[in-house]
Amino acid sequence: MKVETMLAELNRQRQDLDKDPTDIEWLTLEHVFRFVSFKMGDFQTYLNDQAERGVFKEFEG
Repeated sequence: MKVETMLAELNRQRQDLDKDPTDIEWLTLEHVFRFVSFKMGDFQTYLNDQAERGVFKEFEG
């Protein structure tokens, strides 16, 4: 699993919502997207660990 795949999905979900700083859903997606964007290396390390545990087998087919 690549971090770019997860970021693309977060970004899609974020853009599906109207920008509304009073909406917890938008606020959460906005800041998770920003955080992961700044910590891509750390997140990729986490994803690699999860992949070794077989977490993404069903997704990857």
